Amino acid sequence: MAESNFIDYVKILCRSGKGGAGSRHFYRAKYIPKGGPDGGDGGRGGHIILRGNKNMWTLLPLKYQRHVFAGNGSSGTGNRSSGKDGEDNTIEVPCGTVVFDAETGEFLCEVTNDGEEIKLLKGGRGGLGNWHFKSATNQTPRYAQPGEPAIEKTIIMELKLLADVGLVGFPNAGKSTLLSAISAARPKIADYPFTTMEPQLGIVSYRDNRSFVMADIPGIIEGASEGKGLGLRFLRHIERNAVLLFMVPADADNIREQYEILLRELEQFNPDLVDKPRVLAISKSDLLDDELIAEMERELPDDLPHVFISAVSGMGINTLKDMLWSAINDESNRIENATITHRPLDGHHRVREEDEFIFQLPEDETAPELEDDDEEFDWDETAWEYGDDK
Repeated sequence: MAESNFIDYVKILCRSGKGGAGSRHFYRAKYIPKGGPDGGDGGRGGHIILRGNKNMWTLLPLKYQRHVFAGNGSSGTGNRSSGKDGEDNTIEVPCGTVVFDAETGEFLCEVTNDGEEIKLLKGGRGGLGNWHFKSATNQTPRYAQPGEPAIEKTIIMELKLLADVGLVGFPNAGKSTLLSAISAARPKIADYPFTTMEPQLGIVSYRDNRSFVMADIPGIIEGASEGKGLGLRFLRHIERNAVLLFMVPADADNIREQYEILLRELEQFNPDLVDKPRVLAISKSDLLDDELIAEMERELPDDLPHVFISAVSGMGINTLKDMLWSAINDESNRIENATITHRPLDGHHRVREEDEFIFQLPEDETAPELEDDDEEFDWDETAWEYGDDK
């Protein structure tokens, strides 16, 4: 994975902008000895915004941009002039990105549509100038409101590919061969385990110019939930899929046992995965005759639709497409109606090398210091009612 540009898990440090302080200015002009307070409001701090981009397919840019900071708001000035708002910082992410709190593992938000914008961290509101606090009994207020502080948070971004069908199987089960046979995708195919080292997407053509998207992930093995093989980290890419296609080769010692092992590993990763519609495809079936197929069918699970296929000869491919299309378009399995439960990040779902990353702030980046009046100001929340919450 070190040489791959496909990055689906990254940890970054985000900080919104601090609100600018209000001004304590008094109007001064010739022949106007008592101009009164006219201090303007401070500017709003910049927001941290996430925006979906359909042209992105990886979180690679964020791996080299670990610090994402928004601009601070400027202080207000005289003549009731408001300070300049801090510059927002917009992060472009691929569609299907999920954001978690790195400290607690709590789910924060997700971006699924192109152009969708989510305000991840809100910039601090600017402080009110002293002209807001003048009254009949306090005609010369010599204080103003400080700006709200910035919000700093370490977050983890996970990319979950958007697809209709997800392929699940042991290494060398024929997943990549099937994907290359029924779509224009060209994944690496070889006769050794773990040929696929990163997820692959393919658009499968169906009847009447219809199509659906299929996702192939690296093979998993028994004990993957304990970190064996490539572990379970790539299973996040099938959490959104409407249908799971299990693939077991026809030359397996026990097809039913291998299927149950795969199902257990999925349940270890996310129990919600076992509730998705499933289809079993027995690959490499061109080696079997009708009598052997009939005998093997008696050993397969009764409640699971299955089909014998061969990506090389084309055996059963059309039947498989029909089964998948029917499952995808089942009224009870519409993607837009499906509820996706985002499990919190725990030991099974974290990537150790990212979690151990230590942020080092640039030398010119220092923690914001309070001004003298900031410490003395009474933070009365009712005072914010005068402000504009932008």
